[in-house]
Amino acid sequence: MDGNGRWAKKRHLPRAVGHQRGVEAVRSVSRAARAMGLEALTLYAFSTENWSRPEDEVSALMGLLKHFIQSDLAEFVRDNVRLRILGEWRALAPDLVALIEDALEQTAANTGPALVVALNYGAQDEIARAATKAAAKGAVTIGSIEAELDTAGLPPLDLLIRTSGEVRLSNFLLWQAAYAEMIFTDVLWPDFSPAHLHDALAEFAERERRYGGR
Repeated sequence: MDGNGRWAKKRHLPRAVGHQRGVEAVRSVSRAARAMGLEALTLYAFSTENWSRPEDEVSALMGLLKHFIQSDLAEFVRDNVRLRILGEWRALAPDLVALIEDALEQTAANTGPALVVALNYGAQDEIARAATKAAAKGAVTIGSIEAELDTAGLPPLDLLIRTSGEVRLSNFLLWQAAYAEMIFTDVLWPDFSPAHLHDALAEFAERERRYGGR
């Protein structure tokens, strides 16, 4: 989810307003994904590199995350949504960790679609942690690493969408993206709508996936 800051700058608004509109896009797109029958939707909310941003912006992002959990948790429980968190989220502020733990506990028994949030996440860090855990248990293989990834138990990554015109992965799901289809769009995240998601899925459906074969 990229482009919140640029969305605000184009409108001569504070970056915090762009992040607020980004949260609104999260709600509409995640609801649409469930309606469209997606098994899992993973949102890159905060990377390990985002700590280098100004302190007030990081604080605003964390505040929005807390508000999102508090305001939307009842909906997740009602709609049978499974919440998953990727990354080193337990290193965050204790009050936010407590909120996340409660949300995970309340949705753990749900059997519906997964809403996955990458928080304090970096793919290189994830792979390093997984390889270390795998090595401690025995032989390091593709399978043993995959079993220790933050995404263990989730469906394979089929489609990766990046907004805002940037054409790079930015340390997101590097292992999982090995054979994923990718779509890069110029649409800034606050403007990304269910219609854009529908169009991306339609384009994905037209692609031929060969996984290295002919």
